[in-house]
This record gives sequence, structure tokens and C-alpha cells, in this order.
Amino acid sequence: MVSKFIEERPSDRIGLIAFAAAPYLVSPLTLDHDWLQQNLERVNTAAGNDDGTAIGSAIAAGVNRLRTTNAKSKIIVLLTDGMNNTGKISPITAAEAAKAMGVKIYTIGVGVRGMAPIPMHDQAGNVRLIMDKVDVDEKTLQTVAATTGGTFYRATDTDSLEKIYAEINRLEKTAHTVQKFEHQEELYSWALMPSVALLGFGFLLQHTRFRRLP
Repeated sequence: MVSKFIEERPSDRIGLIAFAAAPYLVSPLTLDHDWLQQNLERVNTAAGNDDGTAIGSAIAAGVNRLRTTNAKSKIIVLLTDGMNNTGKISPITAAEAAKAMGVKIYTIGVGVRGMAPIPMHDQAGNVRLIMDKVDVDEKTLQTVAATTGGTFYRATDTDSLEKIYAEINRLEKTAHTVQKFEHQEELYSWALMPSVALLGFGFLLQHTRFRRLP
């Protein structure tokens, strides 16, 4: 779905940030969408080894990347299926910094409520699915979005996520670039793909969580 979003924004500069316990830059803002798509595929299949979800740090990293741009619209779309539990910057503090820089943040909480299968690493490095509680901090995501003039969405399946992308695309129609952020933590088969996109100047922020089994 993120790939489709990129295809529909041929004139937008889009970037990608992924994160688990810490954010890392997958792609800076670029108009080379073929190259971006290749990096997107690499993130989709990557298996992170760092436990934790540093939502605040990831937002701050995206805001920093947008700091020097002169786009009329600076937007971050943050996709996550977890809650902030590591990092030195809180999501609210990062959101306030985004507001000061004129960056709007759309937040998407993904995953069903209750128990769900989650991929974990065992001691041998193999990935197994175990049942674990889905714990999305909707209140924080709502506050982050509201602080910056964005909107919070909840996606429970592929169809709802696709509709969210379409809604953001409609709301942020512009002649300028989009910024993308994707955050992905619990990975259901439908959520294995990066799921955030932005307009004007964009970064995709993605978080992937893999826990180690004892």
C-alpha cells in the first residue's frame, strides 16, 4: 500500500525512516522513486533485533530531516502497532517540536485489539510466531496528531489501512512533495509493509519489533 501511495505521488520528494529501539534513515528525501521502492522492499523484509519502540525519537528524526526544507507542506505519517517504551525524547515533546517547525503529523495505530500473533527471534536466531497482547497507545497517538494539526487513524486490517492512505492522500493534495514516516511493530501478514506516507516533503517512518524468546 505504501508502494501504491508512492506511485500516486510522482512529483513528490519522499523519504523513509525506520525504527525500533532507535530510528535509522533508510532513504533521504528523493524524487527517485524507483530507488525508494527498492529500499522500501528491503525494509518490508528486514528483521530488526533491537527491542523497543522509540516513537518520540523517530518523530524527532523526521522533523530534523524536514527542518531545512522550504516546502509549503511538511508532513509526517507515523505508522505504529505499539507504544513508546524507549528513547530519550517523548512523543509529545517531539510533536511540540514538529508544531514549532510547521510539520503536520498523521498517526496510524495498526493491529487488532487483544491478542495477536507476533514474530519473535529465538536464541538460534529463528523467527517464530507467538501470541501476545496488542498494545497501541491510542491516547498518545491522538495527542501527537492533534498537537500538530494532523489526524489519528486506527487500522485493524488491510482494507482499513488502504482507506486511511487514500484519505491522507486526498487531504494533502498539493503540487509539492510529501514526507513519509512509517512505523511498524507487530507484524501481521497484512501489516508487513511500510504504512506511512506524507505530502509536501515526506518521510516514511517504520518500526519493526522482534522480541527474543528465552
